[in-house]
Amino acid sequence: MSHPDFVSPDLIRQRFSKAMSDMYREEVPLYGALMELVEQTNRHVLASDPQIARQLESTGEIQRLDLERHGAIRVGTATELATLARLFAVMGMQPVGYYDLTPAGVPVHSTAFRAVHEAALQVSPFRVFTSLLRLELIEDPELRAFAQSVLDKRSIFTPTARVLIEQAETQGGLTEKQAWDFVEQALETFRWHHSATVTAAQYQQLSAQHRLIADVVAFKGPHINHLTPRTLDIDIVQAQMPAHGITPKAVIEGPPRRQCPILLRQTSFKALDEPIAFTDQDQTRGSHSARFGEIEQRGAALTPKGRALYDRLLNAARDELKDFPNEANAARYNELMAQHFGEFPDTLEGMRRQELAYFRYFVTEKGLAADGLDGVTLEDLLSAGYVRVEPLVYEDFLPVSAAGIFQSNLGDAAQTHYGVHSNQQAFEQALGRKTIDELGLYAETQQRSIEECLTALKRG
Repeated sequence: MSHPDFVSPDLIRQRFSKAMSDMYREEVPLYGALMELVEQTNRHVLASDPQIARQLESTGEIQRLDLERHGAIRVGTATELATLARLFAVMGMQPVGYYDLTPAGVPVHSTAFRAVHEAALQVSPFRVFTSLLRLELIEDPELRAFAQSVLDKRSIFTPTARVLIEQAETQGGLTEKQAWDFVEQALETFRWHHSATVTAAQYQQLSAQHRLIADVVAFKGPHINHLTPRTLDIDIVQAQMPAHGITPKAVIEGPPRRQCPILLRQTSFKALDEPIAFTDQDQTRGSHSARFGEIEQRGAALTPKGRALYDRLLNAARDELKDFPNEANAARYNELMAQHFGEFPDTLEGMRRQELAYFRYFVTEKGLAADGLDGVTLEDLLSAGYVRVEPLVYEDFLPVSAAGIFQSNLGDAAQTHYGVHSNQQAFEQALGRKTIDELGLYAETQQRSIEECLTALKRG
């Protein structure tokens, strides 16, 4: 049982998300411009589309929309990952899903730390996509040993942050003062550092192997490399970005534009070229690009059947394109995506009846006023208007999209082909626990909502 003096993990997470956003806005001014554009777009959509406004009101998503963010961080060692898992646990965040980005030429595998219950997500849907560098993929054994030695010397957590993590674990939570101290200290792990931990030549060696390897290894900490707000219409944001002094990537990652959005659509602006000081230089003379701005639009979470259909249609479009989506082929890629995804039902009822997406069920006023509903099926209740459905928001990520965002900011020349298989077992061993199956979470939420409806109707 939680102590009455302890701050809830959900509230700590909400505070941390706000502090992270404030810090990133200071570090990356374009993020502020991006936030203003997203806010303008969301206001426009809510004003011009009453159906979307009603849906967000009825599900409670309207309250979380302005709070919604996801961050991304990359760490270098198992010890760093395991400690991050403990830090996120203080904020009620658990590792959900396993993502292998090596097939797309990015030498990391990842998970997403987030809240797992719908009630906790309503308080703060903050997520952090967390990647672990796969050092074994560095081909040069000397460079691999050097990278390991650099990572082994650094400590990415403040001593006070470590103490507060231990206190939260032993006490079962944090007091008000401890919670504010925790937010302040944990933020330091994600802060940008202008000083590198390697010489200019060493940085070039790491970067030549893969620019992401240099980003992970050459700095004091795993700076947050993007912070992503949620928009209600990503196509408007994409079209408006240039007018706000922001150059978007050529292609929106994820499914094509639809009446009923599914999964996750993402776009970003190019990584900033930022000045850094190497250890063999007296002043800042080098530069590094890693941090960028990203925007996302979230749709319905898909069932295993829905995901299989999505993957098949995505692969068919990409196979026909015969290239990595880029500025030169963007129009053709969008055309192919729209063409292939014509096979995917674009109504909520069509997705529900074919069991392609997960839904939450709600009792209506009519249902609460009805009598004698024992023995009536769920479909009967829906047909009679006693129960209504809304799609469950997809709270997670897509490996192909994540790799596409990474690659667009690393440059097409950074693409590498790694002849290896995913290694979820090694990732979970480094993490210190198993990752949670995200599809199981959606199924549980859907079933919980059905049971709550049936209970409420029987009581009535």
